[in-house]
Amino acid sequence: MRVAIVGASGAVGQEFLRVLEERNFPMDELILFGSSRSAGSEYLFRSQSYTVKELKHNDDFKGIDIAFVSAGAGTSREFAETITKHGTIMIDNSSAFRMDADIPLVVPEVNAADAKNRPRGIIANPNCTTIQMVVALKPIENLSHIRRIHVATYQAASGAGAAAMAELENQYKQIAGGQQPMVEKFAYQLAYNLIPQVDVFTDNGYTKEEMKMHNETRKIMHSDVNVSATCVRVPALRAHSEAVWLETEQPLSLEEVRKAWTKAGGIVVQDNPETKEYPMPLFVATKDPVYVGRLRKDLTHLNGLSFWCVGDQIKKGAALNAVQIAEYLIKEKNV
Repeated sequence: MRVAIVGASGAVGQEFLRVLEERNFPMDELILFGSSRSAGSEYLFRSQSYTVKELKHNDDFKGIDIAFVSAGAGTSREFAETITKHGTIMIDNSSAFRMDADIPLVVPEVNAADAKNRPRGIIANPNCTTIQMVVALKPIENLSHIRRIHVATYQAASGAGAAAMAELENQYKQIAGGQQPMVEKFAYQLAYNLIPQVDVFTDNGYTKEEMKMHNETRKIMHSDVNVSATCVRVPALRAHSEAVWLETEQPLSLEEVRKAWTKAGGIVVQDNPETKEYPMPLFVATKDPVYVGRLRKDLTHLNGLSFWCVGDQIKKGAALNAVQIAEYLIKEKNV
């Protein structure tokens, strides 16, 4: 098993290294690729040093079984043919191919089998906010079809990359030191603030991030569900949070939903109001599962439910989900 990471120097690329080591991913060889700027950088993996190679249009991917790609949509589109032409499975973390009809969009807890049908050799990793929401939704969907969803997200700086996380930390230091905070990665200062915009606005008034949650949820869950999202950037460092309201075809009891969550894979239930137990990004950061809590009946609709979920954007929202896709393919002998 030969594995490559494309975009090894980025926040998700570094998380790939950690996740692969944590999970003792079965491989015989690891190759790291990056831009001309990051080429030559060295990183430790399983106590061995690896040097980043420059990503080029050549035959470097010949003999590589799986490539985890997290280098931006433009790079993914440009190099997809180069990566896959010799049979490498490209698991892509960008938005480049997510809505292409012939590219599976996969969250293993929801639609793992879709990964087997990949005519172009590419599997798309969904948007981070979509991933954690559909993991929480799937056990409910199994009980009764979900008709509509309203969701408000509270997205950490990590969603904009390592430089954005550093900017948030620096802003707090600058403000504490009496300096004017530097603003580069976001439209406004994020420290001590909320920004009700993630990604650019589209013609219908929703941002691209909000439309991703609508379109990707439908594709992953093979559903006609309608999703209306408001995505907000918040001054948390990593781990995204979501407040979700949904309507099912049949009324469900809270006990049914909690039981379904408890039995499901990849979910941890933290839902005890009496002891103030509920998920928070400070404590979920670096953890693998999606954490759910604050489950209650929606007072506005008989078939309505409301809950809160938190997941680490870099882990389950990116690197971990991609690695789990690869683990499923290996288990199914589909590599």
